[in-house]
Amino acid sequence: MIVASIPDFREASRRRTPHFLFEYIDGGSYAEVTLRRNIADLEAIALRQRVLRDISRIDMTTELFGVKQALPVVLAPVGLAGMNARRGEVQAVRAANAAGVPFTLSTVSVCPIAEVAAASDRPFWFQLYMIRDRAFMKDLLVQARAARCSALVFTVDLPVPGSRYRDVRSGLAGAPGLMGQMRRMAQGAARPGWAWDVGLFGRPHHLGNVAPVLKGKSGLNDYMAWMGRNFDPSITWADLDFIRAEWDGPLIIKGILDPDDARQAADLGVDGIVVSNHGGRQLDGVLSSARALPPIADAVGHRLTVLADGGVRSGLDVARMLALGAHGVMLGRAWVWALGAGGEAGVTKMLKLLAAELRVAMALGGFTSIDQIDRSALAEP
Repeated sequence: MIVASIPDFREASRRRTPHFLFEYIDGGSYAEVTLRRNIADLEAIALRQRVLRDISRIDMTTELFGVKQALPVVLAPVGLAGMNARRGEVQAVRAANAAGVPFTLSTVSVCPIAEVAAASDRPFWFQLYMIRDRAFMKDLLVQARAARCSALVFTVDLPVPGSRYRDVRSGLAGAPGLMGQMRRMAQGAARPGWAWDVGLFGRPHHLGNVAPVLKGKSGLNDYMAWMGRNFDPSITWADLDFIRAEWDGPLIIKGILDPDDARQAADLGVDGIVVSNHGGRQLDGVLSSARALPPIADAVGHRLTVLADGGVRSGLDVARMLALGAHGVMLGRAWVWALGAGGEAGVTKMLKLLAAELRVAMALGGFTSIDQIDRSALAEP
């Protein structure tokens, strides 16, 4: 098929990856109300068109946490992303590096920190959950420092996992034992391109950062059980002291939807936040990121770096998020769909398409630099 947009990458990924894997990436929690709101609320934001301005030189570079980058976007952490292509996180970090944007490695990635670092010619970001096993967390942070990770994204909106019905229906969750394994294998066999590229030559099929603590138990059910036991529901703001004691680089809190929580994060001295509802995968029915972003940006945007994710499907959506107050935009499903559709080349193409769309949005909005994009870019409701 011809791929001309991020939704096209979604369809191409659906055709190539096993059903259970596509549904895991594509789906949300419960009735997926927030998942739909993320997209619809962002699409509904009208941009203001301005004409007869000199837009012959457009600069899309920006700076996040002291590092200049080519676009105001970051590849967000996505668990199991590496199963979408052979050693998927390695391919994605290469594409991000070539495009001049940061890549964020998930705690529950397929490729471990060291493997990604060996493939990367520039520092990447690392994402961490609060895990009951604090010694394991310390070890991960030691590895992240050794790999020259330049920022830590600490995810706080997953003290317990949301109920994701699609994962149950597809056989990813709720299908333990041999029958569940056979069901997933059958879905993989139905995608011969993926089965050859990932199933056969993409081994080991481990969550690379977690595998050492599983002591040889490497099945999908083992991982799911470990994560269920080890996510810490007792986490509070006081636990940030533990993170700060182990990490001296930029600290970004991901999963903020309320201005009061944003203010508390700023009061505690974090360097950035991500306005995020976990892609609609946690508490269904909460605000979309686009709706939650403006009051949060107004409250703390002058005190720390505000990033946002959720529902971004084009460069126009990036412009909308920036206009709503974000300093940068995280992409989740977009890059994983591109990875599933075409590996490193797919992610590279997706970022080029996004950049071209953002350039058009800036040109027709009358903006020549990223820092000019503010609420003036929005049409009156």
